[in-house]
Amino acid sequence: MSVVFTVGYEGTDIDRFVRTLKAVGVEKLADVRAVAVSRKAGFSKTKLASRLAEEGIEYSHFIALGDPKPGREAARAGEFDRFRAIYGAHIETSAAQESLRDLVDFVQSAPTCLLCFERDPETCHRTIVAQEVIEETGFEVFNLFADDPERYVRHASKLPRFNPGEGLTAA
Repeated sequence: MSVVFTVGYEGTDIDRFVRTLKAVGVEKLADVRAVAVSRKAGFSKTKLASRLAEEGIEYSHFIALGDPKPGREAARAGEFDRFRAIYGAHIETSAAQESLRDLVDFVQSAPTCLLCFERDPETCHRTIVAQEVIEETGFEVFNLFADDPERYVRHASKLPRFNPGEGLTAA
């Protein structure tokens, strides 16, 4: 079975973030933030794309898969049922569905990681996006934590691997 990774950059810096991606072999990053601007150095769209290109990682922004402002506000307030309801309605929109089809195509050819801010995938819409991706591809999801990239080096033999052609769309 193949894999799609997810990661949040909360609680890390750009260097540890990039080392984490490299440690697990990520070749593509799918930014699923609605607003790809950050107060954290290196994580705004242009600087992030440039740094990733230097590291040999392709960057693409899937803006239509971002969490709309009311969903972000609900999540920040800890209203996770409301957040999930808002995002659940959003992902059914035609723009989000088109972007989701593009994302499914994007993840098929190389190890890919979905990016958003939140460290905890359970409080982030990227988990919902990842679920949609695995329903289309048959891939498994592996959530990364970018605060300690060495954990993935230490446990490399236990990491899932990207296996092109191993998923639902390969049949």
